[in-house]
Amino acid sequence: MSYADQVFISVCRDILDNGFRDNALAVRPHWEDGTPAHTIKKFGVVNRYDLQKEFPIMTLRRTYFKSCVDELLWIWQKKSNDIHELHSHVWDAWADEKGTIGKAYGYQLGVKHQYSDGWYDQVDRVLKDLKENPASRRMLTNLFNHHDLSEMGLYPCAYSMTFNVTGNTLNAILNQRSQDMLTASNWNVCQYAVLVHMMAQVSGLVAGELVHVIADCHIYDRHIPIVEALIQRQPRPAPKLWIDPSVKNFYDFTVDSFRLEGYDPWPFDEKIEVAI
Repeated sequence: MSYADQVFISVCRDILDNGFRDNALAVRPHWEDGTPAHTIKKFGVVNRYDLQKEFPIMTLRRTYFKSCVDELLWIWQKKSNDIHELHSHVWDAWADEKGTIGKAYGYQLGVKHQYSDGWYDQVDRVLKDLKENPASRRMLTNLFNHHDLSEMGLYPCAYSMTFNVTGNTLNAILNQRSQDMLTASNWNVCQYAVLVHMMAQVSGLVAGELVHVIADCHIYDRHIPIVEALIQRQPRPAPKLWIDPSVKNFYDFTVDSFRLEGYDPWPFDEKIEVAI
């Protein structure tokens, strides 16, 4: 059975049974009808995924893998903040009149910074170090730039990746300040698992462990009945991830460079309301 399902069930059960409810607090998120979107949450959740064992995608309901990868490439490869370059509508609610999310996500990764040996953006710096200095303990990216927060459509939720090489294995830590368990939890895990595989392949390494650290891990009030129903389901087997082995350059990957073999999630037709 899918390990990602087991993690989801365990974390959600812990939140529902032992979490803190913020109903008495003034909260920023709201539903489309204007009602405050309250949550029940746990602090400091840490999940670990061994990418050599299986690809961490849920089967309790479908995670839209192609859209997931498309957004990852939009941020990490195109380094874009323009929603017109994205093939889904996940960012529409946070876009400005020009169709951008401001100086957020991909914008931050594309800004060049001066290092002792030249100017690089954050992605290219990591790619360079993975090939030339894999023993480095300084391979990380950070999207939470306080100087630009006021010009972001949304403060980054998944804001930092730290890469670390052990032998020929690439491991990584994803730091996330906030996690909506129903709408985005497995979406983010799948994206950054793919990213580790991408970085490893173009650097002559193998993907190892993805450690997901979540500060505020929550379920929104209107999502509780859906989550309660999902975690009663029996997980199905995890699929296999295929990556085009001919791709050796990070910027040559496309959405079609990836596919899941044997993905058979439970049917799920319920509309999920998104807090904004």
